[in-house]
Amino acid sequence: MAVEAVIWDFGGVFTSSPFEAFNRYEADNGLPKDLIRRINSANPHDNAWALFERNEIDAARFDQLFLEESTALGHPLPGREVLPLLSGALRPRMVAALKACKAHFKVGCITNNVVSMHSPGQDEGQRAAGAMAQVMPLFDAIIESSKAGVRKPDPRIYLMMCELLAVKPQACVYLDDLGINCKPAAQLGMRAIKVADVDQTLAELSAATGLIFDAEAAA
Repeated sequence: MAVEAVIWDFGGVFTSSPFEAFNRYEADNGLPKDLIRRINSANPHDNAWALFERNEIDAARFDQLFLEESTALGHPLPGREVLPLLSGALRPRMVAALKACKAHFKVGCITNNVVSMHSPGQDEGQRAAGAMAQVMPLFDAIIESSKAGVRKPDPRIYLMMCELLAVKPQACVYLDDLGINCKPAAQLGMRAIKVADVDQTLAELSAATGLIFDAEAAA
């Protein structure tokens, strides 16, 4: 089926991955590498992170629950220390690719986010850089987990986007920096692209859509 829509994650796709910031924090504080990812992947549907991304708890409760979960792994870490690490630097070439796709296809964004001053675009540094102001108005449809009450990798959120865009999953390309979020998209019939780096992503997106992304013009 011909491509009719390109659906994007936000953090780790249009901005640098928060995992990089997690690792820097861990190194700076003498914590095991990937500790924060381990905490977030334990009980992934009902842990503090999942509850916060579905807006079922507030920041204070997240702080407490995350501390309990990290303590259980032997390294007490308050959730309030993690939230400022979420913001990343904007990737101009990915924004240029979005604009190119928008000229030919419907474009949507599915983002797992939290109601916090540190969620992507809410942090003061992000607002100053205009990351959200540059990117979000380009989409035809946006689904935020904190507003929808459902989060990736729940298949329902992908089908919600297809309904908003009036397309079948088989006519969609989906981009995300997490394999766990790409898997349900692929199972629904989407062409899933796991974002590892910009060059790899644009090469795969070009193959999927037939568009040519000019690296120099987009840089």
